[in-house]
Amino acid sequence: MYRMLIRFTVCAVILFAIVRLYTSIIHINPTTVALTFLVFVLIVSAVWGLRYALFTSFIAAAAFNYYFLPPTGTFTIADPQNWIALLAFLSTAVIASELSNRARKQTEEAVSRRRELERLYSFSQQLLTADNVLQLLNNIPHHVIESFDVSSCAIFLPEKGDIYRAGIDVPALNTEQLKSIMARGEPMIDRTRNLSFAALKMGVRTVGALGVAGTLSRQTLDAMGSLIAIAVERANAVETLSRSEASREGEKLRSAILDSVTHEFRTPLTSIKASITSLLSNTVLNADDRLELMTVINEESDRLNRLVGEAAEVAQLESHEFQLDLQDCRVIDLVQAAVDDVKQVMGKHTVEVRVPEDITVRLDPDRMKEVLVQLLENAAKYSPSDSRIYVTAEILKKETTNFELSVADQGLGIDDMEQALIFQKFYRGKNQRYRVQGTGMGLAIVKAIVEAHGGKISVTSQLGRGSVFHIVLPMDVLR
Repeated sequence: MYRMLIRFTVCAVILFAIVRLYTSIIHINPTTVALTFLVFVLIVSAVWGLRYALFTSFIAAAAFNYYFLPPTGTFTIADPQNWIALLAFLSTAVIASELSNRARKQTEEAVSRRRELERLYSFSQQLLTADNVLQLLNNIPHHVIESFDVSSCAIFLPEKGDIYRAGIDVPALNTEQLKSIMARGEPMIDRTRNLSFAALKMGVRTVGALGVAGTLSRQTLDAMGSLIAIAVERANAVETLSRSEASREGEKLRSAILDSVTHEFRTPLTSIKASITSLLSNTVLNADDRLELMTVINEESDRLNRLVGEAAEVAQLESHEFQLDLQDCRVIDLVQAAVDDVKQVMGKHTVEVRVPEDITVRLDPDRMKEVLVQLLENAAKYSPSDSRIYVTAEILKKETTNFELSVADQGLGIDDMEQALIFQKFYRGKNQRYRVQGTGMGLAIVKAIVEAHGGKISVTSQLGRGSVFHIVLPMDVLR
């Protein structure tokens, strides 16, 4: 109200300023005055609207009659032609005001539609380019608030049995209200409570309901409902596909694990059985042959014992039912002991040790040697038969003092997608599951032991160039 009075006052003041200019300073003919008044009326209509333009028109007509049509100084008109001029001026001013106001409203509507289209486009981009489709349902209400400048948003999906919300708490955006919108199937605008509702429809099928605290056009609500319905269907499709893919991969993994474990256990059992059969059935074997068969039995028994031990150790590590026997240990001695243990499986591989002799750490030597043995055996399995394997150690002095132990090979490398998976229990590389023997428990054991020491293990790999496994122990593990 206060602003309205100010605008009416401004219009009147400017009109009388024009009258003062043309009566006291610049003396011009009535036609020029009428055109000046008419231009001012058009400006008022374009800037402030019709009501101010009509007010200005009548005030301008009165001023034009009083100051510029003879006899001046009175509201009477002597010449009938001046009546025609006055009525023509007033009619022109009113009609021009109406046309100008209509053009202004159409411009505002066009600008509003353009903004709504821009918002809808931005909203559709947020829905269609979301990286995590499964999290999209939680993010849609936030996208609605950001894109359409509303204070609250709620989406009801009967298949999920829940309401996804964002923004301030609005009690009117409740389950019952949104269910009624679903049943209605059409947008609804409640201007008294400043609320807007729309059904989420895929063709003729309604998949949910949308409610926002704000007033939007029916066209915008329809478009939003369609876009959100598409996003919901997309999320459902991706979720279904992910479950199917996970189920298929789970079946493949279970088959691979079963085949791998069966093969790993069956191989030493077969060797032991064959050696014992030869010993029992062939009594004329010489001492060297008998020794060779007994050696096979001994080695394969150790291998079988190790497989059983790995399975038991995985269960123990997962249940945290173990304690570390921390001792002061020279790293060079630890590495040499691990290298000696894997000599039989290294074949033609050359292990190059680059460990300073003065590094002493406090850790569980048996557990850490087991870590090194697993890494060295893996490096031998997945590298060319005559390639080098490097074991390095150093004290890192950057932000804190850490001890780092690394095992590097020159193998085929590990794909980026698999680098985060290889430390999971029973996981084996998709291209190596049937080519290289193993149960997939080794790196899971390694990770559990390293983390029990308060450290971290990671891998850096490049396809065709090899891999480097880094073990970093925090400062409090050092001597």
